[in-house]
Amino acid sequence: MTDNLLEINDLNISFQTFAGTVRAVRGVSLNLKKGETLALVGESGSGKSVICRSIMGLLPKNANINRGEILFHGDNLLTKSSRELQRIRGKKISMIFQNPMTSLNPTMTIGYQVAEPLLLHEKLHKSAARKKAIELLELVGIPDCKNRLNDYPHQFSGGQRQRIVTAIALACNPEILIADEPTTALDVTIQAQILELLKEVQTKVSTSIIFITHDLGVVANVADRVAVIYGGKIIEVGMVDEIFYNPQHPYTWGLLRSMPAMDAGDEELYAIPGSPPNLLTPPAGDLFAARNPYALTADVHAEPPMFQVSPTHFASTWLLDPRAPKIKVPEAIAIRHRYFRNRKQSTISSEGLKEGLR
Repeated sequence: MTDNLLEINDLNISFQTFAGTVRAVRGVSLNLKKGETLALVGESGSGKSVICRSIMGLLPKNANINRGEILFHGDNLLTKSSRELQRIRGKKISMIFQNPMTSLNPTMTIGYQVAEPLLLHEKLHKSAARKKAIELLELVGIPDCKNRLNDYPHQFSGGQRQRIVTAIALACNPEILIADEPTTALDVTIQAQILELLKEVQTKVSTSIIFITHDLGVVANVADRVAVIYGGKIIEVGMVDEIFYNPQHPYTWGLLRSMPAMDAGDEELYAIPGSPPNLLTPPAGDLFAARNPYALTADVHAEPPMFQVSPTHFASTWLLDPRAPKIKVPEAIAIRHRYFRNRKQSTISSEGLKEGLR
């Protein structure tokens, strides 16, 4: 009996476009355990959001799931009808979208929008749903929430709107919360508060979180495990400390080097050369080969398998083949090791979080 709450096995998703068929997700396999936070990290267009929208059953009409399964408590979500998915969506699996202003209905009060999933899924009476809505808004740190239930989204700040969206997603105590780049449009201070909020909420309601981001630094304090995605494939996965302190894939090295570090001195910020692959006609070999300064001859001809680094750490790079030359990890990565270790130790306290909301 597996202890995985969610399992994705060999998921392949393509999109029909005027230019042809885009192979957006290619053989992705993942699992999520109860109470853990899994971060999906990669550049824009790498397939992170597509994977999570397929879990929710929210793919556009031109999407085709060509192969694979998504198991939630052992049941394949891909075989569920639209009506069955509606009963799961919002109640058992919820999603926080990237832009809270487009997620919230500008014509409806905040109180109604937070109470709506309670009325729909929990069948609560209006008065009970209103009381629960107040509790949820208090949980996510909205000040004077009892008197603000009749306010509209435009009357709140960006950070507060993101908290309201989080309250809506948590209304029915979902088993899985998907956060799709929830801090991208926020300033650094509010970003830190939202990340701390997600950790605090997870402790209180014991939900599992899938956190989508293009920024490795954002997940340093949040994730338990990290899956690095490139060109619709998972190219490295491991515990958060394994990814930060013992990265194995050159793409992961590039992501780490592209993060600014306070103690990096006058070092020029690194940029991964080139562009992501064209998934209309993906190359035969390693998708990252054209941008990889450490590429081997084998990278041009064949995709590397997943090599096991530890029981929890895997990476898809020919550099881990026993026959490959030994490559030293770039010195700049060591600087970031110290930076991320310092970030991990300097978390915002709950009291400081509450003060920052006032």
